[in-house]
Amino acid sequence: MRKRSAEQGELTEMKKALLIIDMQVMPFVWKNFGGKSLYQEEKLLANTKRLIEKARKSNSPIFYIMFTEREGSLRSENQPLWRVHEQIAPVEHDHIIIKSHADSFLESGLHNQLKDLCIDTLIMCGIQTEYCVDTTVKSGFSHGYQVELVKDCHSTYDTDELTAEKIINHHNSILAQFAAIVLTNEVQF
Repeated sequence: MRKRSAEQGELTEMKKALLIIDMQVMPFVWKNFGGKSLYQEEKLLANTKRLIEKARKSNSPIFYIMFTEREGSLRSENQPLWRVHEQIAPVEHDHIIIKSHADSFLESGLHNQLKDLCIDTLIMCGIQTEYCVDTTVKSGFSHGYQVELVKDCHSTYDTDELTAEKIINHHNSILAQFAAIVLTNEVQF
């Protein structure tokens, strides 16, 4: 994809990166700890795999964003439930970003790594729609990136008030102010 350079009025190549937000083991097994099931988790994994394949085919960088709690918790660094889900596990040259906030940019070094790679466009997917995905989309926009949110590749859980499907649809609608809302099969790197 190409965009027009503001300074020179000429077309330049957009450089994209894939951000996989919090696709760690814990959200997928929360149901085993008394929690709810992640909405359409198999579809989420399948679509994430497709995005990874597209990114790798085009040599676009992949950033795994990993929510991390204090040492000693189930989601502290290097604990089994903290690791990326095995079906979409990173490979050696992928980037790992450790974070402890909903905003993947806050105190994580993500922005500096993206700038070092001259990335201007972020393709985002992951968990949890109304928390880390929502916050990271808005933060990416505020940091000056073009953002594409993959609408069939982020998920959450039912709440007492709303189904996961309604939460996802609502956020896809609201986040259209900050991102292009695209389907997995529409994503191009």
